[in-house]
Amino acid sequence: MASTAILELRIKPESVDESSEVLHRILGETRAFDGCLGVTVIQDSTDPTHVVAIEEWESLEKDAAYRAWRAGDGAMPDLAALLAGPPSLTVGEARTDI
Repeated sequence: MASTAILELRIKPESVDESSEVLHRILGETRAFDGCLGVTVIQDSTDPTHVVAIEEWESLEKDAAYRAWRAGDGAMPDLAALLAGPPSLTVGEARTDI
C-alpha cells in the first residue's frame, strides 16, 4: 500500500536562499530513489523559513529503505547546517475508514 511522508523543516533565516539550492539537489536524489512516486514542496508564503516536503512512496518498506539510506551513505550534512532545529517527520498510510 502506498505511503506518505511529511517532512517539516525550519530553515535558519540567514540560510533561506542557500537552502533552496541544497533542497533542490537533495530532493532530486529523493525523487530518483527506488519507490518514490513524487515529492511536493510547500514553502510558507508568510514565513519562508518554514518548508514542508510531502513525499509519496510505493510502500512503507520503500520509504524505510530510503530513510535507512539517508541515515548512512545518503546523509545530508549540508542541509543539517542550514536548519534552525531538528526536522519533523510523519510517515503513514492513508486511512479510508475514518
